[in-house]
Parts: sequence; C-alpha cells; structure tokens
Amino acid sequence: MDGVILTPLKQIHHPKGDVFHGMKKSDIGYAGFSEAYFSTIHKGDIKGWKKHTKMTLNLIVITGEIEFVIFNGTDFLTVKLSRNNYQRLTVSPGLCVAFRGIEKENLLLNLADLEHDPQESINILLQEINYSWGTI
Repeated sequence: MDGVILTPLKQIHHPKGDVFHGMKKSDIGYAGFSEAYFSTIHKGDIKGWKKHTKMTLNLIVITGEIEFVIFNGTDFLTVKLSRNNYQRLTVSPGLCVAFRGIEKENLLLNLADLEHDPQESINILLQEINYSWGTI
C-alpha cells in the first residue's frame, strides 16, 4: 500500500538481555524526530480509527503482539507485529490506522516526526469504517 513501509529490525541476543533496534536517522521511513511515546493495549481491545493529517508514525512492538489495520479509503492492509515478527511499521499521513491487542500485555513505541497535537489528527468511530476484526 502506498504510504506504508515495513522494515525488518535487528535483534541482538545476549545471555543477560537482548537488544532491539528501533530506528536510525539513515533508515528508510525516518522523517525527523519530535516525540517518542509508548502505548499499551489490552487483549481483544481495539484503538482507532485515527487519521493523522501531518504526522508520520513509526510503530514498533516490543512486548506482546499487536494487529494493525491501515485503510486508505479503498483497501485494507493488516500487519501483526511482535518480537517474533520484529519490524517497524511506517505509516504516512492521510491513512487511517486502528490496532488490536493480541496478547495479555501489549506495548508499542511510536517514534513520531511531530509532537502530539490533538488538532492534527481525526478520530473516526470504529463502526464508521466497515472492517471485520474476526476473533483472536
């Protein structure tokens, strides 16, 4: 889908604790940096839909598993991220995003190119976009 990049990320295993790469300035998808925030989502819960008008999202899941759905007005793209599928999901402005927690505990990191501005995004009720989430 145009405006979406999925970038495999490096994991370095170490007997005392692993290292998980997130983003470098030289990476594809890097659009600048202004804010990093973490967000949790409970198993079976769905957050969204949200459409950012200016912000580029760079989403990484470090704990649990999260199913992301991106909607461009016509088509849906579904991506599940976890430690077993450790990648960065870059979503350009203008696309609608929703996500669902798959595991008991789920944690994502967004490396955003803009600081949070409630006027910059549009919240859309889940039922306004016809998508079937199915069961976990």
